[in-house]
Amino acid sequence: MSRNLDGFFRHIAACNTAVLPGGRLEFRLGTQPAGWVQPDLLPVLLRHGMTHAGHVVTLPDPARLEQVGEAMAREGAYRSHHELFDVWTDMALPPVARIDRGALPLFGLMAAGVHLNGLVRRPDGLHLWIARRSMTKRLDPGKLDHLVAGGIPAGHTAAQALIKEAAEEASLPPELVAHARATADIRYALDRPEGLRRDVLHCFELELPANFVPTPADGEVEEFRLIPLEEAYAQVRDTDEFKFNVNLVLIDLFLRTGMIDPATPEGQRLRCGLTGWHAPKPD
Repeated sequence: MSRNLDGFFRHIAACNTAVLPGGRLEFRLGTQPAGWVQPDLLPVLLRHGMTHAGHVVTLPDPARLEQVGEAMAREGAYRSHHELFDVWTDMALPPVARIDRGALPLFGLMAAGVHLNGLVRRPDGLHLWIARRSMTKRLDPGKLDHLVAGGIPAGHTAAQALIKEAAEEASLPPELVAHARATADIRYALDRPEGLRRDVLHCFELELPANFVPTPADGEVEEFRLIPLEEAYAQVRDTDEFKFNVNLVLIDLFLRTGMIDPATPEGQRLRCGLTGWHAPKPD
């Protein structure tokens, strides 16, 4: 593989555009820091029973967050997905609240998702199943994606969400998905039009039988294609064809398979770049 890795570093930078706090106010649930909000949202937050002191906005009772989120959606503060996600102050601890997934970036809350590399080992090398996102998707319509990827709904573990998404998106049976192995957790902090995304991607890998062909099941995928891993490498390095965060998961795959040497300084910098948002950057 080419030693010019600039195209990969470009994707790392593109997914880590957020500077924290970056003029934002710290958002607390009870006594614990949970996210970041823009100052222009303050009047709305105060109207819904939050308090403000210095650079901190607090919702004293975390259990009210779901109710507050619903009210803010009705007022037009964000567009509801009608799907609840868990809210954490620390992902090593149990979640403290729930809110519609559409509101997560508004509050700069941590969000979790699953991504599955579906691999096929053939005589001519390793191949990767990829999907093309439906043109009706709200985010990145028509972009290339993983075989399976999606957010983790409230009350689900990463493994449970993977089984759910695999059935809905690619008609993968649970007994096959059970053989998937966890490979990495990828983090980033990204400014988007909808707000601040602080995401954790729980990554999995599954070697599929050569005769297995995924089938779109829920209308979120236009088509699936099986491509040589070298082709995916070139597309990530040279283009923006893949959905923004899929690039990060594929960079991890290239490092683990040795297509990018993880022992070189460049490989180590890429690996470090996949750890993303956990250390806030000064203004």
